[in-house]
Amino acid sequence: MSQKAYRVTLIPGDGTGPEISEATRRVLEATGVRFDWDVQYAGTDVMDEYGTPLPDHVLASIRANKVAIKGPITTPVGTGFRSVNVALRKELDLYMCLRPCKTYKGVRSRYEDIDLIVVRENHEDLYAGIEFEQGSSEARKLIDFLTDLGAPRIREDSGISIKPISITGTQRIVRAAFDYAIKNGRKKVTAVHKANIMKFSDGLFLRTAREVAEEYADSGIEFEDRIVDNMSMQLVQKPELYDVLVLPNLYGDIISDLGAGLIGGLGVAPGGNIGDEAAVFEPTHGSAPKYAGQNKVNPMAMMLSGMLMLRHLEEMEAADRLEAAIAAVIEEGKNVTYDMKESRDDPSAVGTSKVAEGVIEKLGA
Repeated sequence: MSQKAYRVTLIPGDGTGPEISEATRRVLEATGVRFDWDVQYAGTDVMDEYGTPLPDHVLASIRANKVAIKGPITTPVGTGFRSVNVALRKELDLYMCLRPCKTYKGVRSRYEDIDLIVVRENHEDLYAGIEFEQGSSEARKLIDFLTDLGAPRIREDSGISIKPISITGTQRIVRAAFDYAIKNGRKKVTAVHKANIMKFSDGLFLRTAREVAEEYADSGIEFEDRIVDNMSMQLVQKPELYDVLVLPNLYGDIISDLGAGLIGGLGVAPGGNIGDEAAVFEPTHGSAPKYAGQNKVNPMAMMLSGMLMLRHLEEMEAADRLEAAIAAVIEEGKNVTYDMKESRDDPSAVGTSKVAEGVIEKLGA
């Protein structure tokens, strides 16, 4: 095992974030991999001090260390500041959202043996944030401009969003999907799109994906494509046919939550946002502030995100042991939180810290 101490930015988050972050830190250290934690604070708890949920020194830490793991951070509804997660992706150019969807024995789900990887493009598509408010002068100008170009007249009372998909953005996300497949022993990459309707945006995505697939013709990785609505049906009917899915931003958001539903929910859904210069790993669920400080919530999604971080650091053996330990705790069903029980009011449910103890015990077995 490596004796190198990895300098990693640790962002505890807010709400229940600090509790699940502490549980995750403990199990990561129990793998035997050495960490030099650079603890940084972001979210609602630092707003009064810095006037922003994402201070510049937090970004500087991630840029310097190149790897971070974070707890969930609250995005208040109806306030002016943007999501910290979105800001991190844009500021650090984390263009790849990695969402594994894998069933573990003991998790309540209608499915068994699910093992999918969703690779979602993070920056483009309808989530690029290019919008024009209904009734604004900009929206009216755009409607007139599009009409002058020969487009059908858009209703005057419309809000408008622009959907950019570029060759550059598509090339790097599809290459990232193939590279992940090769590195992790996967068999197939499926590009998901709506090119039959949106021929100049999704059509470009599909055409570029096919061109990139040619670059990997000798890799042994199979390539195919699916229309997104058909893909949704296929994942419900026969998910075992699929392996790595690569998608534009909006479809990736929807399909990754569909995948989480297949495996039993967000409590076991890890995630990572990865770019060429930095990577941030985090659970995909929210901060659940109403449970803050109660030692109640499930830390496994963040623990599994820590497992993804270990793989990113190429500590494969430690990652495998951590995943096996988490899987063993889930299957045993003793040291799990209320949401992992058949009945949510099961008195045998344990708290967040006890889950960590159970995983650490398995790691030492």
